[in-house]
This record gives sequence, structure tokens and C-alpha cells, in this order.
Amino acid sequence: MRSIWNGAISFGLVSIPIKLVNATESHSISFRQIHVDDGGRIRYRKVCELEDREVSQAEIGKGYEDADGTIIPISDEDLSHLPLPTAKTIEIVAFVPGDRIDPLQMDAAYYLAASGAPAAKPYTLLREALKRSNKVAIAKYALRGRERLGMLRVVGDAIAMHGLLWPDEVRAPEGVAPDVDVTVRDKELDLADALMDTLGEVDLEDLHDEYREALEEVIAAKAAGETPPEAPSPPSGGKVLDLMAALEKSVRAAKESRGEEAADVRSLGPAAPKETGGKKTTSTAKKTAAKKTTAPARKSTSKPAAQAEKKTAATRTTAKSTAKSTAKKTAAKKTTAEKATAKKTPAKKTASRKRSA
Repeated sequence: MRSIWNGAISFGLVSIPIKLVNATESHSISFRQIHVDDGGRIRYRKVCELEDREVSQAEIGKGYEDADGTIIPISDEDLSHLPLPTAKTIEIVAFVPGDRIDPLQMDAAYYLAASGAPAAKPYTLLREALKRSNKVAIAKYALRGRERLGMLRVVGDAIAMHGLLWPDEVRAPEGVAPDVDVTVRDKELDLADALMDTLGEVDLEDLHDEYREALEEVIAAKAAGETPPEAPSPPSGGKVLDLMAALEKSVRAAKESRGEEAADVRSLGPAAPKETGGKKTTSTAKKTAAKKTTAPARKSTSKPAAQAEKKTAATRTTAKSTAKSTAKKTAAKKTTAEKATAKKTPAKKTASRKRSA
């Protein structure tokens, strides 16, 4: 790797010659500006405004613009004579626990490479001392025309340095958090915890830049004269979501994506505690409301059936009483007819006897 700065680490009276190399690289796709009509490149030309002519890179230097617009030339020689001990030295000023460093302060990352065989011993000494202490080194160094703050830590068998912003360069998060009072229930926190546990950890090596891959597909399609792939429809926004329902759905989806059974997520975590003052919890209130809603439906369904049963019973009773009265009338008629027949028969017999005499 090509070094971007050569100097030394100052560790008390110990000096460690090192080379500074970039620890990161960008894989993002860059574009050129073109003329839309004919595809010609758009280039910037460096022109001296006093002479109104283009100048080469060798003719370009540095200058500081004063408040009144005056340009004060600053040469590389002027910068090399700055009264700074950090001009060519990474000066370690303290050792602190790693959690003392706010990640908001972290900037660019570099590797510190030992410069030559004489640097191997002190380099290794510093590395092992950092390992055993479980601390990081805070250092000051000068790079690209300004003094900077840095943090040295061990990465594998090497020493890495993170550029740090100065504390006054980190803005306070004023006006960022919601300015309204929000109450988060225990049940919602239980579901959020369940979602976090289900998603679990991830191997950062498995993550990749999907935007860059999609962009490469578009470029390849355009280069081949094909139609670029269609973009998926963006999710509809602006809807007010039920937070509990969204959390439950998220837990189910996460479990299914990991090949696990999507259990009833409503049973995850401890039940929400009942509120004081005799109030019912939300779940109890829902159950009570459901029971009340179901009860009228049952009553409304049972009334017609009861009325029909009453009518049927009344009809049966009426039919029975009618049958009984009919049977009584029939029996009475038979009895009367039999008596009349019995009276007629003796009379006929008496008349026939008188005639024969």
C-alpha cells in the first residue's frame, strides 16, 4: 500500500518511524459530467482571473483570503517551518479506555506501518502494551495543512489510527429528539425486544452494497443497448400504523425468514401489568368489549327461536284440546245413537208381539 505520510510515533522518549497508509477504500461508482446533446465531456479549466488565461498545475500554489479580500500567499516552505512538534510526529498525549471515545468523533482510518527494521521492536512494544492495557492512545498529528486529533488502537498485528474530530466540532443534538410526550408500554417494549432477538446478530462480511450492484446492472444494460431493469414499487407512505400490529407482523416475518415457526407473538414477554385505581388493562378491556359485543348478538338470535318454540307449543296444545273435544263429541253422539236404537228395538219387538196375538 502506498504511504500518504511519513513520520514517527512519539511515545515518551521512544520514537517509532512509521508510514501512514489509508485503511479504507471507496468502491462507489463515480460519474462524469457530459454535454447532454452530444455526450461530450464537461471539463473545468483553471484560469487566472488577472491574466485571463489557463494555467498549469505547476503554476498553482496556496493562498489565504483575508477578510477584506486580500490574498496572502502561503508556500510549502512556510508550512514546513510551523512551530508544531506534530508536523512530522504523531505525538501520544494520553491512554484512555476505548469506551471514552464517542463514535461521533471518529473520522478517517489509517494503518501505521513500521518504517524499516529498526522500527520493529518499538512498534511491537507499543502494540503489546495497548493490548495488555485494553486502552487506546490519544495522539496529535499534522496532516494536509492542519493539526488533528487521533486514536491509536490494535487491529490484528497492526496499529491503526482513527482521525478524531475535535470536541467542539461535534454538534449537540438539540432539536432532534421528539418534542412531545410519548408513553411506551411494557408490551410494546417486549415485542421490540423479541424482534431484536429474532433478527439476532449478523456477520458484517455478508453485507454488501446493493445500490452499487443495481447501478452496475443499469450501466451494463445501457452499454448492451438493453432496457434497464425496472425499479420495485416504493412502499406506500403516509399511513398511520398500529404499532403493536406492526411489531407483531415484523416478528413473524423475521422468524419466517430464519426458517423458524412463527409462533403467536402476542404471548411473547410478560403480560402488561394492570393499572392502579381499578382500571382495566387494554387487553382486559378488549376482551370485555368482545364479550359485550357477542352477548347482544346471541340474545338477538335466541328471541325468534324462543318465539317460534312458543308458537309451536301453543299450536300443539290447541290441537290436543281440539282432538279431545272432538273425541268427546263423537263419544257423546255414539252414546245417544245407541240409546235411541236400544229404545226403538224393544218397541218394535212389543208391536210385533201384539200383532201376532
